[in-house]
Amino acid sequence: MTKATFLNLAVLTLIITASLVSCKEETKTETPQPEPQPIVVEVDETPDYFLLRPEVEKAYGYSHAVKIGNDIKISGAVSMDDEGNPTAVGDLEQQMKNCYADLEKVLKHYGCTFDDVVKEDVFTTNMPKFLEVAGYRAEIYKKQFPTGTWLGVKELAIPEFMIEIELEVHKSK
Repeated sequence: MTKATFLNLAVLTLIITASLVSCKEETKTETPQPEPQPIVVEVDETPDYFLLRPEVEKAYGYSHAVKIGNDIKISGAVSMDDEGNPTAVGDLEQQMKNCYADLEKVLKHYGCTFDDVVKEDVFTTNMPKFLEVAGYRAEIYKKQFPTGTWLGVKELAIPEFMIEIELEVHKSK
């Protein structure tokens, strides 16, 4: 073996040894990282029912609203007094305003506003008149309008009702 070959082998051995030692040192100084843990978000899925007019709603067999988690479904509001009698008979615009007043009471019960409404469905027995007065909705929905459907129907639960409005709400925490 020549002196140059011997030197080359010696240098190569030193490089390999240094590499192995440095790898072992890195392993020794490395701090173990904890396993990532999943984030658990608990949402109360227990239905919370609300009756706006308990006697009327029990007599007709419905709840005015139910909240499950962050979502609230609100039954159609109509223009009626606390005994279930139609109000503003023959006046669709006033009936619409009465509906929104009742809906606002339900929203407030759950700590919501019309800004939290994501869907609004309107049922009316007089679509042309509703289209004339629908601009009032801009006073209700100040931030943005929700999605929804407007349907002209032959009749509602009681003949004097001209409009019924139901809502779906999503309340972020």
